[in-house]
Formats: sequence, C-alpha cells, structure tokens
Amino acid sequence: TGTGKEVLAEAIHRQSARASGPFVVFDCTATAPSLIESALFGHERGSFTGASEQRKGVFELANGGTLLLDEVGEVSPGMQVKLLRVLQEREIRRVGENKSRRIDVRVLAATNRELAHGVAGGSFRQDLYYRLKVVELHVPSLRERRDDLLPLARILLAEAAVRMRRNIAGLTPEAADQLLRYPWPGNVRELENAMERAVALARGTRVELEDLPEEVREVKTKPEVTLGSVRPLSDIEKEYILAALQVNLGNQTRTAEQLQIGSATLYRKL
Repeated sequence: TGTGKEVLAEAIHRQSARASGPFVVFDCTATAPSLIESALFGHERGSFTGASEQRKGVFELANGGTLLLDEVGEVSPGMQVKLLRVLQEREIRRVGENKSRRIDVRVLAATNRELAHGVAGGSFRQDLYYRLKVVELHVPSLRERRDDLLPLARILLAEAAVRMRRNIAGLTPEAADQLLRYPWPGNVRELENAMERAVALARGTRVELEDLPEEVREVKTKPEVTLGSVRPLSDIEKEYILAALQVNLGNQTRTAEQLQIGSATLYRKL
C-alpha cells in the first residue's frame, strides 16, 4: 500500500498509444458489493431499486483508454466470474440489459497482496489470475529502493512548496540523513505526507530536522547482525561515505567536515 501503483499505471497510460483516451481508476474496495456490478458495467433505468436513470460503468467510461482496477484481489468470487468473461470476450452487458456492448480498453490491475496465495487458498480464481498476469510489474516498498528515497523526497517537497506558495529550497543534510534512517512503512504516500508537513512547518528556506514528523525524527539505525552476516568494516565504511556524499550532493568538503576527517583522507578513500 502506498508504493505508487496508481502513479505507475497512469505513467504507462500516458506513454502509450492510448494517451489521448481516458484514464479511469476504479477502487474495488470503495464500492458496496451489491453495487459493484453496476459500477463496473453500468445499468439501465429501472433495473433495480434506485436506478432512476441509465448510467455507464467504468468499462464504458474508459473506452478507447485505460482502466485501472485497484485492489482487484478484494473482488468477490461471484464478480470474479463476470470480470473474467469481460476480459476474455471484450464486451460488457449493463445490469438490466439483454444485449452486449463491445469495449476497447486496456485493463491494468493492482493489488497489495500476493494473488498466488489467494489462488492456493481458493479465494481467487486461478483462470482470472492467469488472465490478469499477462505482464506483471512488481513495485517494491520504499525501504527496498533506498536510492529513490531522496530524489522522491525532493520532488514531493517541491510540489508541496508550490501548492502552499512557500519558498522552500530543499533539505538540510541532517534532515536528509534522517529520511534515509526511517523505514517508511507507509511507503511513498507516507513520504509525501511528511514532505507536506515539513513545508507547512519550515521556518527557513530549507527543511530542518525538527520539521519532520516525530516518528521520523526519533528513529535510530541499529545494525542488524546475525550468524554468518558479519561484513568487513571497510565495506560498511564505504557505503556510509558514499551515502554521506550523496546527501551532500557530491560536496566533498562538507562531507569531510561532517565525517570529521580531512579532505585528503576522504579523497584517498574515494
């Protein structure tokens, strides 16, 4: 959750031949089970209580473009059968309608759970699983893509500064270093909220350590050492020096000062 699956889906749409068509997102968990068929496929007037007018479903709204089915792993077994038929036949039938309608839609599906486990446990249809798994993209958690963290933080910080009309130039080295220490269980969404908070609270032109959320400020990195995992000290020193250099945007003088070593020593180690 919060890794940016919807952002990735929209990027795929924008870079495709369907970019001029609609991009529609449907959250499978945000609609009551009794209404999900109507939301997906549409309905005719009078087809059920409360259906006072004809309405298109998201498949029709996305015609000629892309439909993202978010959290597809939460769809009920009964709806999985109907969804499979639509994906196979490329046609939908509105609730209360006797004829089928052809659709031309790229379908992307996102989930925060391992659907293969659902197949093994019987909660997710195997045939639908393989129908969806034509091309599979794994979006790692933020703690698995540490190299992305600071570039993402700077982008999100700049966007928040524009929205709030604040003159925020970036992060102090101390704040950037603390961002790298935190495990980010809420992934990119949590990082986005942290940057928005920092922009709101910053008193200067750069985000300071005290502008970060409490849980981010207080975390301390503890080395994880298990039997057989002890590494040479030189390897750890190398990683730390390179990380410090990255935080300081390549400034060797500032990095040497923070590491409390001479510039010549840093140059030799590099």
